[in-house]
Amino acid sequence: MPRGRPKGLKNRKYSYDFKLKIVKDREENHLSWAKLEKKYDVRQSVIQRWEKLYNEGLLGTGRVHNRGNKFAALHTSKSLTKEKRLELENLKLRIENERLKKGYTVKGGGADKEYVSILDVNMKSSKN
Repeated sequence: MPRGRPKGLKNRKYSYDFKLKIVKDREENHLSWAKLEKKYDVRQSVIQRWEKLYNEGLLGTGRVHNRGNKFAALHTSKSLTKEKRLELENLKLRIENERLKKGYTVKGGGADKEYVSILDVNMKSSKN
């Protein structure tokens, strides 16, 4: 089966019923990914994603995306509620705490972001 689509053609769109039919077929008949790929002419990775969304209860709820940096709203959104702002700040601090536990910190930002070992930072500051 050729990978990808020819240049200039639109991506395929599948109905919720079609996706559900394939997920149910795999569940009921215990078919392999390869057999489903050949039977329905849909890539294995796509079927696997549908099955994951189905198991999470998200199949057919619209497109599911990872929409970039969720912490950007702390600085750009004026419409955040106090609770939402506190949730984001709390999550940001928990991530920083985990990063410090693993022994590294972030130096710089954006495209110049660099992950530096805490040992390297301490060694440089003690030499000065």
